[in-house]
Amino acid sequence: MEIEPSSQLLIGGDAFSSPGGRFLYVVSGPVCRLFDREQLPWPSCSLLWRGKQPSWNRVGCRFVADLAAARCPSYAVVGLDANGLRWEDVITLYGEMLVADLRRWWITRKPVSAPFPGLPAGSLRPPLDPVLCP
Repeated sequence: MEIEPSSQLLIGGDAFSSPGGRFLYVVSGPVCRLFDREQLPWPSCSLLWRGKQPSWNRVGCRFVADLAAARCPSYAVVGLDANGLRWEDVITLYGEMLVADLRRWWITRKPVSAPFPGLPAGSLRPPLDPVLCP
């Protein structure tokens, strides 16, 4: 099964359903899924440190772009079910592949004033203040 590359972004307010059709997701905006390095096992299994690096000595950023999800778009969504329950979540659409330019833009650190070319103005919410590396 070949996955078709997509250059189309979902913007805030767009809606899509789950593959089974039981849930409806309303998009809040695109996000870069981050991996929390604090969730690594102790002691760290880092090849650089040959498994001897204690968790309190990790060098580098705590949050890094999740490379497993870097090829596919991720969105902050509000989920709705048939019973009226609502929740907020981050969904990665693994069935879609990002084209190369969009993939580079998606996981690169950039100011809020630099949206992807072709993305309608005002479709991105300003980011929250995460604890990232300078």
